[in-house]
Amino acid sequence: MASLLQPRAAAAAGRRLLLARCPAGPAARRGGCALPAALVRRGGLVGGRWVEAAATFPVRDPASGAELAQVADCGPAEAREAVRAAHEAGAAWGGLPAKERSERLRRWFELMMGNREQLATIITAENGKPLKEAQGEVLYSASFLEWFAEEARRVYGDVIPASAKDRRVLVLKQPVGVAAVITPWNFPSAMITRKVGAALAAGCTVVVKPAEDTPLSALALGELANQAGIPAGVYNVVPCSRQQAPAVGEVLCTDPLVAKISFTGSTATGKILLKHAAGTVKRVSMELGGHAPFIVFDSADVDRAVAGALASKYRNSGQTCVCTNRFLVQKGIHDKFVEKFAKAIEEELRVGSGFDAKTTQGPLINEKAVEKVERHINDAVSQGASIVTGGKRHSLGKNFFEPTLLSNVTTKMLCTQEETFGPLAPVIKFETEAEAIAIANAANVGLAGYFYSQDPAQIWRVAEQLEVGMVGVNEGIISSVECPFGGVKESGLGREGSKYGIDEYLEIKYVCFGGL
Repeated sequence: MASLLQPRAAAAAGRRLLLARCPAGPAARRGGCALPAALVRRGGLVGGRWVEAAATFPVRDPASGAELAQVADCGPAEAREAVRAAHEAGAAWGGLPAKERSERLRRWFELMMGNREQLATIITAENGKPLKEAQGEVLYSASFLEWFAEEARRVYGDVIPASAKDRRVLVLKQPVGVAAVITPWNFPSAMITRKVGAALAAGCTVVVKPAEDTPLSALALGELANQAGIPAGVYNVVPCSRQQAPAVGEVLCTDPLVAKISFTGSTATGKILLKHAAGTVKRVSMELGGHAPFIVFDSADVDRAVAGALASKYRNSGQTCVCTNRFLVQKGIHDKFVEKFAKAIEEELRVGSGFDAKTTQGPLINEKAVEKVERHINDAVSQGASIVTGGKRHSLGKNFFEPTLLSNVTTKMLCTQEETFGPLAPVIKFETEAEAIAIANAANVGLAGYFYSQDPAQIWRVAEQLEVGMVGVNEGIISSVECPFGGVKESGLGREGSKYGIDEYLEIKYVCFGGL
């Protein structure tokens, strides 16, 4: 069982936490950073207090492997304690007027904006993405708190005309209850607020289990939540190591006090969590794996398609669930597209430390991620694919990999059958629209899809036929707080963001008044 620190002692512990600096070496000397001591926390957050655990685990800089901090390795006991804290806080939080919940969320948003540079520094340190991208993530992350602060006041019920003269029929919307939120490492801040903002706006309380690679962002958000006046127990965080993750995840998915599971991660893990959640029939939202096609038709504006391809594929070094995994280019435009795409990769992308202002491509998250990219490239080349540019580990070593473009790719190759999650762009040549649609829809997942065309009729046909939850037409970046995020097939259940996102945390109750 975690030992609870009193708030004043917790603050002192936070101040004593090392001011972790970027590791020594060429990359660090080019950029340089210091983690903001005011926001770096090493304990879990349970019931408004920072908690210690029996053990700790290291958080490392993916660029160098250097240790950034030691964080409490919470286990099943701490997870159960956090669930109880959330449950006990639920009635009061859900009973607040929507306007008050809105004001607290708005204050949290303002604190994020006021600390955006510090939050971005934490993201780049633990995730590796370029600082400019981290700054963009903080703005995106904060926007969900702003959006759902506004949506909190727009949870409307309904009045239904009754079939009997002496009855009145009402529909109420009420918070589901405790929500367990399990998030990935690739967007360690935004994936939390996209879920938590909606949950808190609806009147739910949450227990967050952040990814073991990037817990510092979740804990920093917890510090700001406390400062914003989010009541104790409403936002809880249980960081844990990779070894503890299965047991903690099982507790969150099976504890009867948890009413809702929201998970972003791999399809394989999502299926495990669904099995756990089935025992108590919990509400679930799942944003799972993607395998996004990017189709370039002969009518496309090639320069615009190349710019979209560069943004869609190489953002966060290809480590996003909606980044393109398969490029399908029509025969008449194929060679021109590949030539221009290769030139753009070589001229516009620069691999390096995330703290170097010139860097566009940071490291992959770990060695396992690098090995998967290598495996996909080796498999493709062994079956006849050609490396147009890149193709190997970068000279910086460790987890850095060259942005890679392959041509002469077929649908029999691994890189077209499973998600790479790295800086690899395989290009398949096709002849007809029907062929492209068939290849794009052959996957068992369907999160995002992109295509470029200037034929209005074709745009309508393809947009409607692609079996995905989100479509970018002549656009490579589609995520936005106002728009519903989610997929079809094995890419998940439910939607996040937009006016629809809050519905995932609400129950509909029918009330019949009789004898009137």
